[in-house]
Amino acid sequence: MNSIYIGVSLQIFLAVIVPVLLMVYLQRKKMMSWRSLLVGILIFIVFSQILEKIVHFLVLAPTGTELRWSTNPYIFALYGGLAAGVFEEMGRFFAFKVFLKNNHHYHDGLSYGLGHGGIEAILIGGMSALNSLLISAMIKTGNLETILGAAATPEEITSIKKQFEEANVWLFATGGLERIFAIALHLALSILVLYAIRKNKFTYVLYAILIHAAINFLPALYQAGTLTNLLVIEIFLGFIAILSIVFIVKMKPKFER
Repeated sequence: MNSIYIGVSLQIFLAVIVPVLLMVYLQRKKMMSWRSLLVGILIFIVFSQILEKIVHFLVLAPTGTELRWSTNPYIFALYGGLAAGVFEEMGRFFAFKVFLKNNHHYHDGLSYGLGHGGIEAILIGGMSALNSLLISAMIKTGNLETILGAAATPEEITSIKKQFEEANVWLFATGGLERIFAIALHLALSILVLYAIRKNKFTYVLYAILIHAAINFLPALYQAGTLTNLLVIEIFLGFIAILSIVFIVKMKPKFER
């Protein structure tokens, strides 16, 4: 169980503390737009956590890993990637067109991306870590069966215990690393969508949607159980994060012209 506590602590640091440190860094570099950051948080919640999930409810089967009319994992992955791309990138476009129509500077793109990616990291990575911490504590005290009660069968409770017994630091660390990689991507895509608006080229928004969908394809296959090697997914996402950072740096001079 000690390895679980270490892993969960690492996940919380990566998913919660790192985004906060990035906010502090941008503020100290005088590159923080709090309005853009808050709009990024708001748009993520509305477009990704509300509107997109309404569509998921209508399209996905109760398992959450296949469509209502198809069990093909590749169609599921294609849908999942496109749904995320359309809702999140159109959300960015809407935000910069409506709420941030006077905030089209480079630092606005960074701030919006950090708001979007940061709140995603905290809600997904942070809450996941907290949930794991609570479950591990219930297992350690022997209260898991009592607390879950009729909500879980004996087989499900045994499966949960087995998962935590076999868990290691790496498993939890990847949850935090994924959020860091995702933040880098959200920063890059926010810059791309903002640049599309500045240049009045909606084609770049379509590029952002397709890029987002393509990157989400492999993780969606892992979610569906078609890909089982987590290391491959993490290496892929890490490579995308590096490309995202390079893109962010390369785009800065284009906003200064």
